[in-house]
Amino acid sequence: MQPAVELRGITKRFPGVLANDQTNLVVEKGEVHAVLGENGAGKSTLMHILYGSYQPDEGEIVLDGQQVRFASQREAIGHNIGMIHQDFMLVRPFTVVENVVLGLRDERGGILDLGKAAARIKELSDRHGLTVDPWARVEHLPVGVQQRVEIIKLLYRDARILILDEPTAVLTPQETGKLLATLRALTAEGRSVIIVTHKLHEIIEVADRITIMRDGRTVATLDKKATTEAELARMMVGRDVALKVRRTPLRQGNPILRVSDLYVADDRGASAVNGVDLSVHEGEIVGIAGVDGNGQSQLVEGLMGLRAIRQGSVEMAGVEITDAPLFDRSGKGLVYVPADRRGVGSVATLNIEDNAILGNQRQFSGAGSLLRDRAKSRSHAETLIDRFGVRTPDIRFPAGKLSGGNLQKVILGREIMRDPRVLIVEQPTRGLDVGAIEVIWSELLAAREQGKGILLISAELEEIRNLADRIFVMYGGRFMGELRSEDASDEVIGLMMAGVSAVGAREVGHVEYV
Repeated sequence: MQPAVELRGITKRFPGVLANDQTNLVVEKGEVHAVLGENGAGKSTLMHILYGSYQPDEGEIVLDGQQVRFASQREAIGHNIGMIHQDFMLVRPFTVVENVVLGLRDERGGILDLGKAAARIKELSDRHGLTVDPWARVEHLPVGVQQRVEIIKLLYRDARILILDEPTAVLTPQETGKLLATLRALTAEGRSVIIVTHKLHEIIEVADRITIMRDGRTVATLDKKATTEAELARMMVGRDVALKVRRTPLRQGNPILRVSDLYVADDRGASAVNGVDLSVHEGEIVGIAGVDGNGQSQLVEGLMGLRAIRQGSVEMAGVEITDAPLFDRSGKGLVYVPADRRGVGSVATLNIEDNAILGNQRQFSGAGSLLRDRAKSRSHAETLIDRFGVRTPDIRFPAGKLSGGNLQKVILGREIMRDPRVLIVEQPTRGLDVGAIEVIWSELLAAREQGKGILLISAELEEIRNLADRIFVMYGGRFMGELRSEDASDEVIGLMMAGVSAVGAREVGHVEYV
């Protein structure tokens, strides 16, 4: 039997970057094939070449034994290839059925029959366990259901090769389990699924074979049954990687950050944070788990003075800072590592040296001068690069050209080196590979050991459970409960992430709450 897909000797160059270097990939019919690699390894570029977004400079694409070349995504779709991006490509004000048929033409050249299309969607959703209302507006659907819509879009077009980029990044554990089961069921129909993800445990669970990429080249293709998470991590980054961290016993100090009865609105004026209470002590990591969009970002922006607080209070070391400007908060030792590392956490057009002092420029001016002390800022940037293992040619390299992992090291290093009392970190390892995650986790734990308080907001349960001493779960702008880290199973946290109360989750998980 011919493979479903063969990518032979694919090479793709961008200005100053060799993204793919004679890369090979073979995907069989009826298999889940995982593509694994560090940030910048060339995985996404390879997938976009298969999907017609880019054209290779060299190499061949072979489908079912026939060589093809795609000038556009439309041509790839015409060959029954579909791709689900990490950021869903849905028109939010449209209904499910309108999104599914968008871009299609009626076979007779007339207006599409939405009623007929809705019936087809209902049949597909029932057959594959992807329950969705064809007439629901996408903007009213939870993210897990929106992902079902993306899958149905591909099935409606009879995609035989499905590419999924970080498909579980915004899902609860229960939704993740259902998705992986759906992918297995699709391969039973003879479809091929290519999954790009950094989550090794999911790869081991769902994939049949795994292709590892490094520096744009194919390192190896392994059978899932013949490998382990540790071996995959080692092959991906070229060294042993600690997949688990050892957190020392909690030595909780005095409370530094206190939040009482906090209410914060979103951009439309609707309440996004509803009566939140929390505290962060010296020497502890407090985790906030939850699916994106449940008020976490508005909570952080309220704490940092980036968004107005409607009601409630925020205190740092007993001093109220509810209405204080951002500069005053940072002056009292409250600093922030945002989720959007390129749009908010850095200035992409500035170099690493400039980004390393952002928000703290006064500390790098000469005595009695407004001019920068270049020697001082240069030494600071070099120390940051060395301490946090930033891979860059030099401190003059533009921050926007760094990989996600290296840029995150610059931002986290910048804030930690300000010697804060409380560090708020939002989605610190989203989209990063295991090597970068290892560095970020170790630095956060080192800051905890130094007595700093850390508020960690993350949708990654593995991260929350590895790092946090206490865990809150946020849903609909409220905390569904607080757990000790030792009691926080994926099942219980997942139920609370889906809106189950602490009492209800307790009945399922049999745990005690703080």
